[in-house]
Amino acid sequence: MPTENESGGSRIADPGPLGLAAFALTTFLLSAKNAGWTHGTDAWLGYALAYGGFVQLLAGMWEFRNRNVFGATAFGTYGGFWIGLGLYVKLVAPEANASQLANDQGWILLAFAIFNAYMLIASLATNKALFAVFLTLQATEILLFVGLFAGNDSIVKIGGYVGVLTALVAWYTSFAGVLNTVSGRDVLKIGSPMLRKS
Repeated sequence: MPTENESGGSRIADPGPLGLAAFALTTFLLSAKNAGWTHGTDAWLGYALAYGGFVQLLAGMWEFRNRNVFGATAFGTYGGFWIGLGLYVKLVAPEANASQLANDQGWILLAFAIFNAYMLIASLATNKALFAVFLTLQATEILLFVGLFAGNDSIVKIGGYVGVLTALVAWYTSFAGVLNTVSGRDVLKIGSPMLRKS
């Protein structure tokens, strides 16, 4: 929701729905590829850099302005994830063999699964919809890094399916943020926090 900073400065809109939309679309495109639904295309790559990366990074900076540490950390980190992955695919991957690619991407996903694990715990203090985003994302990252390390395309494909589910949950949460704000009431439910603030 819009907030006012401590110095009495201007209000800004909640960047959460934008950040979630950027995350959802890019996750959907890459997950469709991982699931084997698209062939011979890297349509996700441009959106990883521009939408999932840059726009999500902007959302993270705006969350800092709103003094939302959780949103700033999540959007800032996953914006960096998409930019980094896009740069890796363009700059490193063309010179690497298939084994190195799988190993590199496995380590990247393992590192982000560790980050996501503590954000999943922290999301208990937000709402159930956001918790569901981080829960499905955790499952996606685990399946992908296990599949990549094991060289098992079937596990990677399952990770793609779960990634599509993650995108749908993120889109729902984004839609709820937009619709509930413009209507001035809770049209779409997001659920109360599971971890109460003292």
